[in-house]
Amino acid sequence: MTAQPAVKPDTAAPAIRIAGVTADYGHGTVIEDISFDVPAGKTFGLIGLNGVGKTTLIKIILGLMESSKGSVEVFGRKNLDAETKAKIAYLPEKFEPPPFLSGLEFVKFSLALYKCPFTEEAVMQAADRVSLTRQALKRRVNTYSKGMRQKAGLMGTWLTGCPLLILDEPMSGLDPLARVLVKDEIAACRKAGMTVFLSSHILSDMDEICDNVAVIHDGRLKFTGTPAELKQSAKQEYLERAFLKVIEGSKRVYES
Repeated sequence: MTAQPAVKPDTAAPAIRIAGVTADYGHGTVIEDISFDVPAGKTFGLIGLNGVGKTTLIKIILGLMESSKGSVEVFGRKNLDAETKAKIAYLPEKFEPPPFLSGLEFVKFSLALYKCPFTEEAVMQAADRVSLTRQALKRRVNTYSKGMRQKAGLMGTWLTGCPLLILDEPMSGLDPLARVLVKDEIAACRKAGMTVFLSSHILSDMDEICDNVAVIHDGRLKFTGTPAELKQSAKQEYLERAFLKVIEGSKRVYES
């Protein structure tokens, strides 16, 4: 079973509240006046092309960079003190585990950071659920494929039991079977009461697992609501085509 949340947040407050956030790297505005709430206990997807500022926004939420305007609250707190940070587990887009550790050692290290109990059998069972062989867990991660490293990173994130999981492109490097299994695990995390905030370019996955989505384009928020509402507003059957409809008339050129 997926770990239960280690710390129960105040569910009266949104897990994340973003209010008027603007970010500027010094050579132009990346995102401007972004505002939306991520309800506690839900799965929320951030959608946008490469370079629109999704990772920038995630870094601002995590306190890894400052916004030039606006504010971010996590479970009702504006300052990410140690208590609030203990409620967040984060998987970056370009995830690379320490190459000298085995998969099992990496997950053990991740859990130790959150003072979570570690049992080898529980990790083995988690590996079974994402089709990562038990034998592989004993090997160093520098022998892993991209997909295997991604699975280890995901396990080290959700097994912490943190109330808030932030996953930047969690399906990166995963084959179709692994994607289905990871979506099942994300659904299990939500059922356990965790909030899952993720970005992904695979919009069919976002349509399937997200309660709500936000579309960012040209530095601004273009839509917030359910995937069904996005498709309805764009009069499209598929989320991918609805997204493209919403961003028609782009004023910027983005790097892929």
